Amino acid sequence: MPPLRSLSSTHNLLLAAIKHLTHHHQQPTSPMPTTSPLHLLSALPLHLPTQGVGALDALETLADIALHKGSATLSHPGYLAHMDPPSAPEAVAATLWMSSENQNLLHPDVAPTARDLEQRVMDWMTPFFFPHHPSTSGGHMVPGSTVANLTALWAAREIGGANLTRVVASNRAHNSVRKACDLLRLEYVEVQSCPRTHVLLPSSLVELGDLSNAALVLTAGTVATGAIDDLSILTSDYSGTQNKPLWTHIDAAWAGPLRLSPSLSPLLKGVEGADSIGFSAHKWLWQPKGSALVLFKHVKEAHETMSYGGGYLATPTVGVLGTKKASALPLAACLLSWGQEGVAARLEADVARAAQLAELVEHDERFELWGVPTTGIVVWRPVDSCGCSVSEVRARLKGAWVSLTEIDGAMWFRSVATNPKADPLLVFESVAAAFEECKLDVAKGDSH
Repeated sequence: MPPLRSLSSTHNLLLAAIKHLTHHHQQPTSPMPTTSPLHLLSALPLHLPTQGVGALDALETLADIALHKGSATLSHPGYLAHMDPPSAPEAVAATLWMSSENQNLLHPDVAPTARDLEQRVMDWMTPFFFPHHPSTSGGHMVPGSTVANLTALWAAREIGGANLTRVVASNRAHNSVRKACDLLRLEYVEVQSCPRTHVLLPSSLVELGDLSNAALVLTAGTVATGAIDDLSILTSDYSGTQNKPLWTHIDAAWAGPLRLSPSLSPLLKGVEGADSIGFSAHKWLWQPKGSALVLFKHVKEAHETMSYGGGYLATPTVGVLGTKKASALPLAACLLSWGQEGVAARLEADVARAAQLAELVEHDERFELWGVPTTGIVVWRPVDSCGCSVSEVRARLKGAWVSLTEIDGAMWFRSVATNPKADPLLVFESVAAAFEECKLDVAKGDSH
């Protein structure tokens, strides 16, 4: 039996967890851990222990692994890297409630209000994407945009029936679109994007000719550069031609939330012409992982095609998932706290941070931009590598971190502005210093 001191109340455990969180977020010197995972995991037994150590000691043992020494600090001023934001404080607090009650939306009696809360969040969000279809549009939450894309194309296949046999997408589309096609046994047709902008070339659709048996997937925010396909083609007048796709879906995993900003919303002009849209709240709405939305212009028809009942179910399940957590709660907490204006201000501030970094790069002759950032993603590199690869430069970073991306066989730095505390000047100066250090090391090596 564990010692009595370890049989702590939930209150004491929460205090211990908060203490460690507070300590973790007291400005570390680097956004990235410096201790190897192998070393950290040596604190754990190789096999499941016969006797437990107690709740408080378990947290103490895991604190370094989960927080202090084993985790990237996404809120560090030097972190300008991936499409992974620090979770908003409101979301962290609401996630605690969600985890504590462990409601399952599969059963109305287990989650009597959580199901309706999700619907209310859909009511809040849908008008930004389907403003002309307030009575027919809606959707549901899914764990991520990979599942959103699968769900949307599943609905397309069921509604289209034998008429829908293929899916057309850009060569810059996310690989989850191809995965969905493999699962749904639909032909995947890849068309070309512009090499300089990564935007799908409308001429490539014209070359395909008849699209009446296809679902067209457009991307709003490519993974590498944040490029947005020309969504206005969704509102084109096809005049009865066979060039009109049977279904249109937008993978807006990254850029979808921009619709909530009046100044940034025009970047997604034409989105209302889609049949379905998916986007990740755990990207640009600062939610914990496992939070995304899939929306439909005609939600009743779409949901009916993917509803399944069973003897143990009081109501049918809708979509891919069975068991489903109350992900709408953290999102509702943030949306209620900020309102549309608060969401817009945060998005606009991130885009401004990206623009600041881009300006620093553009005005330093040592570096070059891949292109002007439009959706908060800066892709850049040294003009002359001087024998230093971008990965070698990144390895020398101190107090900052950027991600890497490969574009047409070449590696670039990639800085995604999802961290509200990021300091673009700090990041730029850290990369510049690491580049100079790398050049010196190369020069020393060449002199021997």
